[in-house]
Order: sequence, then structure tokens, then C-alpha cells
Amino acid sequence: MNRDNCDAHWMEVALELAKRGQGWVEPNPMVGCVVVRAGELIASGFHEHFGGPHAEVHALRGLGAEVLSESTVYVTLEPCAHHGKTPPCVELLCSKPPYRVVVAMEDPFEKVAGLGISRLRQQGIDVTIGVLEEQARALNAPYLKRLASGLPWVIAKWAMTLDGAIATGSGDSKWISNALSRQQVHRMRARVDAILVGSSTVLADDPWLTARLGPDERIARRALRVVLDRRFRIGLESRLVQSAKQIPVLVVVDSQSIRGLAGKRQAFQEAGVEFLELEQSLAIDSQAGLERILREIADRGGSNVLVEGGAEVFGSLFDARLVDQVECYIGPKLVGGRDARRAVFGLGVSEISRGFGFENASWESLEGDLHFSGILARCPSERP
Repeated sequence: MNRDNCDAHWMEVALELAKRGQGWVEPNPMVGCVVVRAGELIASGFHEHFGGPHAEVHALRGLGAEVLSESTVYVTLEPCAHHGKTPPCVELLCSKPPYRVVVAMEDPFEKVAGLGISRLRQQGIDVTIGVLEEQARALNAPYLKRLASGLPWVIAKWAMTLDGAIATGSGDSKWISNALSRQQVHRMRARVDAILVGSSTVLADDPWLTARLGPDERIARRALRVVLDRRFRIGLESRLVQSAKQIPVLVVVDSQSIRGLAGKRQAFQEAGVEFLELEQSLAIDSQAGLERILREIADRGGSNVLVEGGAEVFGSLFDARLVDQVECYIGPKLVGGRDARRAVFGLGVSEISRGFGFENASWESLEGDLHFSGILARCPSERP
């Protein structure tokens, strides 16, 4: 195996390790690190949880300077060069220099941004950059988007029938997808920072919007539950409101609509609900309004938002080009009827050729259901 192929192989191992931190490390990036000596893996580690030791610390623990001087260290993101919640990893590497360091990509965070790589080279360490960079960027796309734009990564998720309905004309939607698909959605909920829905979804389904996992599974984080409720329609008796003291709820309202409902607002606040008021000049379904809402989530530390409906919310987000990823579950059912409800409204497009395309699209079968997963294709100027 030549050097390039060898580097790609070990970086792939490091990237797979990094994925194990998903849901646990955000808003930090996922990072994996492996140490290779004479073609053999001798140590490895990954960033396991926010505020904890970084991948390099786990991988280098217990390795002496002599061993490292004969080793190559593969890391999926440039070693940090600043004091944050932990000391800078680059100083750890410089204290017992490896023969070589291979980095998938530079870290664009302003306190790193090439400084870690420069420090390694100043120490005389041979550094290679850019091995499997595309895969590394895809792994940490939410982190990169938040750094570049101040907005979180937006995942649109819905279940629909073969003929594209998310509910019958009467509003019935339980259950389009099967138990295995729903279990996968709960795992998704367990690793995002926020779950967002419109008020119509709350009124129709009275959802909990919580992650319910198996007895042997752990929930990485309790997502903030966000309701877009311009006219403040949801009721005090809803499950979201009644559980707001246990799991946070943010209701986004039009400032004018809420002014005449002071008593209802006070009751919601006493139940633990928080409010985000948007001035009338900033419509909730406009691009500016939606960006304001998403920025609020990011300002609270959110890197990933799972949007679970309804069709108007999806349509507004797609029209505003704010969706990054789609997770769609298709159940083998057909409901027909003119009044059956579709997944996405909004303005849409007038020509098929102008429809949204996807990168890294994949399909899987889940005991009869089909699951589509894809990243929205962007023009170069839109990429994080």
C-alpha cells in the first residue's frame, strides 16, 4: 500500500471514530484520532462529550516520546491551539513530537484557523493536510455552517404514503411509518439541539416531541422544543406546555398577537414556557423571520434543528433556502383523495428542472418502509 492509500485508510478509521461523538460533543466538532507505528494501529481516541478531553488526549494517553517519535498521528480536524475548556492539543503533540501528523482539514474557528498546523511545523514535525477533507467537512457540516453563518443545521423530517400524503383529508396520520422507522426518528431526536414544529402540528397531534429510546440506549441531549405560533393558538393543556418545566419549550409569536393575551401568556410562563416575540415587520414565515428564529437557537448553543412539520413550515423553510438535510420515511400505503395533505407547501418551483437536488443521497429499507436521506445540493456561494 503506497503512502497516499495508507493515509486515506487510517484517516477513514479516524473519521469512523469521530462519528461516535455525534450528539454528545456539540456545539464542538466531532473529532477522531489514531496513532500508527510501523503500519500498525497502536492507539486511538475520539472527542466523547462536550467539555471533556479532546481526541488527541485520549489517543496519546500512555504513549511515551520514543514511541511517538516513530509514529504517525492521524486527526480529522486541526489540533486546537487555544485554551478553551481544555488545554491546547497542539502543545500536547509538541511536548512529545510524533514523526508525522496527518490532518484531514484545517479548523476555521478563529482561535485555531491554521495556528495549530503552524505550531506543529515550527516544532519540526512533518504535517500533511487535506487527506479525506471532503468527508471530514461532511462530518462536521453543522459545525462549519454555524461558524460561517451563525445559523444551525436544519434537518427536515417527515413520513408520507406512496402517493405523497402526510395525513388523510380528515387529518389522520397515525401511523404512516412502521415501528422501526419511528424508532430511528427517536434516535435522531436524541442527538439534536432543537425540534421545531408549527402550531397546526401541535393542535392536530398534541405531540411530546421527546426522544423515547430503548432501555439500553442513552439520550445524548434533551432538545429544546420550538413552536411557531404566530397567533398564539396552542393551549395550556397541550403536552408541550404541561411538560415545559422538565424539557424546555420556546413559543415564537407575533408581538401584536400576544399583546391582548396577557393572562394566557402569564399562565404559559408559570408553566415554564419561554417566548420569542417577533415584530410585525418580521413575519414568522419570511426568510428574515425564520433566520431570526434559527439564530436564537444557535445563540442558545444549538447546532442542529430537526423540523417535524407541518407543510407550511416546511414550505417556508424550503422557499427561504434554509433546509440543509432531508430525512423522509415512505410507508407502503396509499390513501388517495383530493383533500389528502401533502408534506411541503410554500411557493415551490414552476419547473421540475429547478427542483431541489441532493448530494450524498441514500435509500434504505426498514422492514417495508423506505427511508431517504440526503443533503440539499448548494451552489458554491451557499456552501458553509
